[in-house]
Amino acid sequence: MKVYKYGANVDTDVIIPARHLNDPSPAALASHCMEDIDESFASTVEAGDIIVAGPNFGCGSSREHAPLAIKACDVRCVIAPSFARIFYRNAINIGLPIVECPQAAEEIQAGDQVEVDFTSGTITDVTQGKTWKAAPFPEFIDGIIKSGGLLNSLKERGVAR
Repeated sequence: MKVYKYGANVDTDVIIPARHLNDPSPAALASHCMEDIDESFASTVEAGDIIVAGPNFGCGSSREHAPLAIKACDVRCVIAPSFARIFYRNAINIGLPIVECPQAAEEIQAGDQVEVDFTSGTITDVTQGKTWKAAPFPEFIDGIIKSGGLLNSLKERGVAR
């Protein structure tokens, strides 16, 4: 799982520029993900790669297209010191794991190979030989993520159709 690293205050307009919202299909969103700060991201990201960023990741507008674009790229998770609250909730709602860990976000470098154990909250940078501990997801959030999002979780529990 290779790391793509970005700075602080990566906003939703950078994650998926508004000019690309005419086609909200996951494939279309993925093809333009992060293009305004990293032109090569969409063409080089591979399933299981990880985004690491500075604080306040996902600030800006409340559109859920931003976490959808990241998830459609098959990004395993996003690690940052903090997330904009609406982005945090949208990510959980669509089943995109996001992990708050300031020290890991600061020390992990672009290109590092990183593994994340969501059950224990352990983040391991294989490249550097370092490990950090983030808070694991509460059981109900873990269930939503494992189900692939809130709607799927509710369907599995017989609460929604």
